[in-house]
Amino acid sequence: MMNGYIATSAGKIVYRQSAGTGPAIVLVHGNSSSSKAFTRQLEGTVGQTYRVIAFDLPGHGESDNASDPVATYNMPGYARVLRKVVAHLDIADAVFVGWSLGGHIVLEAAPDLSGAAGFAIFGTPPLAFPPAMEQAFLPNPAMAFTFTRELSDEQARAYVAVAFRPDAADFPAFMIDDVLRTDGRAREGLAASIAPDGFRDEVEVAANLKQPLAVLHGAEEQLINGAYFKTLNMPTLWRGAVQTISGAGHIPQWEQADTFNALLDAFAKDCASRPV
Repeated sequence: MMNGYIATSAGKIVYRQSAGTGPAIVLVHGNSSSSKAFTRQLEGTVGQTYRVIAFDLPGHGESDNASDPVATYNMPGYARVLRKVVAHLDIADAVFVGWSLGGHIVLEAAPDLSGAAGFAIFGTPPLAFPPAMEQAFLPNPAMAFTFTRELSDEQARAYVAVAFRPDAADFPAFMIDDVLRTDGRAREGLAASIAPDGFRDEVEVAANLKQPLAVLHGAEEQLINGAYFKTLNMPTLWRGAVQTISGAGHIPQWEQADTFNALLDAFAKDCASRPV
């Protein structure tokens, strides 16, 4: 495992890179999380095979808080950071994988990543404007914390808990620490960015992709309505269907790492063998 950082206009961006030397896979984490959420990919079989890169978004993990919060804590701002990481590490042909907020960032950046081998999202319902929140998301009180600047320890724990399947009892301490470390202005900025022209029409992006799009979904999700995906036009959908992961909620890369890694490996192989 190698750690490094990239100097950007948004501040220092810290990344982690696996030992693998195969094609690049870029992992983008969710709101109030960090690259540590992908530890089981970075250190697992996927990371041993592929050049897996996960970075901390501005205001998250070990990266700096944004030097200009208004310009950075929104979809276009995060997408700019992703493109900076891509350029610095020379990985324009990577498979880009986004979890939750990270999936929205990947969709925001996708039209500018023409050399990408493929895209994968999970815990991410593509949204247009106005966003179909009631159709895309399940009602859950913890959703309010997504946009709340200051969170207590108890609220942070509740926010982490809802990412797991309902019967989960124990959660890694670092995930709660990640929520508490996150710059609260990032959550506020995310709420403010849900406005006309605040983000790309993700439904349209998904409908117009030329590369394969993998959509993964935890069978025991507490936040995302799996039925919503059936309403979308996704012509390059990998295997022609959403890939449902049993025994997992919103964080399948942690709860069912072996199954998740096998799917990611299969998708990366299919992307690599696709005619250009």
